[in-house]
Amino acid sequence: MKIVILSRNKSLYSTQRLIEAGENRGHEMLLLDHMKTVLVIEQGRPHIFFNGKEVTDVNAVIPRIGSSATFYGSAVVRQFEMMKIFTAVESQALVRSRDKLRSLQILARAGIGIPKTAFASSPKEKDIDNVIESIGGAPCIIKLLEGTQGIGVILADNHKAAKSVIEAFMKIKANMLVQEFIKEAGGADIRVFIVDGQIVGAMKRQAKDGEFRSNLHRGGSASVIQLSPEERATAIKAVKKLGLGIAGVDLLQSKRGPLVMEVNSSPGLEGIEGATGIDIAGKIIEYVERNEFNKPGE
Repeated sequence: MKIVILSRNKSLYSTQRLIEAGENRGHEMLLLDHMKTVLVIEQGRPHIFFNGKEVTDVNAVIPRIGSSATFYGSAVVRQFEMMKIFTAVESQALVRSRDKLRSLQILARAGIGIPKTAFASSPKEKDIDNVIESIGGAPCIIKLLEGTQGIGVILADNHKAAKSVIEAFMKIKANMLVQEFIKEAGGADIRVFIVDGQIVGAMKRQAKDGEFRSNLHRGGSASVIQLSPEERATAIKAVKKLGLGIAGVDLLQSKRGPLVMEVNSSPGLEGIEGATGIDIAGKIIEYVERNEFNKPGE
């Protein structure tokens, strides 16, 4: 098979591992920077150019689209879909998962546990107090909708601090969510890695001392965890509702059961492979192999 990896950086661990795993299974792996492609939309013949050459004879695509490139990256994935080529993450699911507000609405409607969340486009100063109190008051989490890897996520210890942060974000016209703080999680969360509807690995991430964000990029540590039946069911259901073929589900352990913080459509492989010792990249290639002939419609 000829498999395209859509990635902007060939030196990234995840990109390198996918290429390695594919080549080890005898596939031709082609790396394309999606932001450097040209999409030609033509009746009956959609096609893609990269470095001045038409991209042809592709069997499958594995998108590794960063959040800052969602708009154009999803258009590239959609173009491959129009060309009847299997994509490991579908364009519509990619866009859906990147919209944090929409994702939370979908999960809540499906009866999946999430932290209590408030959203306001541009609350007036007198309404900010209501926003904070609506999720149970401070301490609370204030999160930029466009943030990734823990950037743009702030823990406000008290009502005054929360109000100041919200007002500051409002001044720069930033979209934000205000969420309840799950104290009993103890600065830890669970990353569940799912491929083709199956859990292929899970790790517990613990924030370093003095930090509430457990992201490994923020200095957190990772260890293997045995998921409870409820945690397994919650993660699988969340991915199914968002329609993702590959996903990382971030869960919080709370008094009322597992809560989904976020579902990531382009989860990194380094942390999960390092913590579990599982060949996650190989699992993704196997998924692509199983679905080579399951072509999406236009």
